[in-house]
Amino acid sequence: MGGRRVGRELALQALYKLDMLGDAGGPGSLGLFWEHLVPEDAARGGESETFARELVEGVLAHRERIDELIAAAAEHWQLARLSRVDLNLLRVATFELMERPDIPAAVTIDEAIEVARRFGSEDSPAFVNGVLDQIAGTLGAKDRAGRTP
Repeated sequence: MGGRRVGRELALQALYKLDMLGDAGGPGSLGLFWEHLVPEDAARGGESETFARELVEGVLAHRERIDELIAAAAEHWQLARLSRVDLNLLRVATFELMERPDIPAAVTIDEAIEVARRFGSEDSPAFVNGVLDQIAGTLGAKDRAGRTP
């Protein structure tokens, strides 16, 4: 499994943890995650963890805009009713679509579908694909092919 896939999975897990703990997690909660829950094979401080931290920090910094995009694309679904796994996976991928023009939109979407297969429900891959396809269209990300800005 590639370093970025591991990073995406770590980011999903960290955001899920924060989402489930809410305010009870406190400011040190994320630090504890990075210190104790990053798997040995993710090479602490390596590419996977660095990418995961970028994704988590980006989602937290842009969460309002990200949630607006998801809400608009997830027709007939309220964010509060989405599975926490699906929602946080959509947040990670939406941030990537917004802020990482060097990664082709198709790669971001395909990777999110694969992570959804591993961590989500039976319906998650199709749902994630549909929502992210809409978001990529809204952002104009479908037109880019991994070009840097």
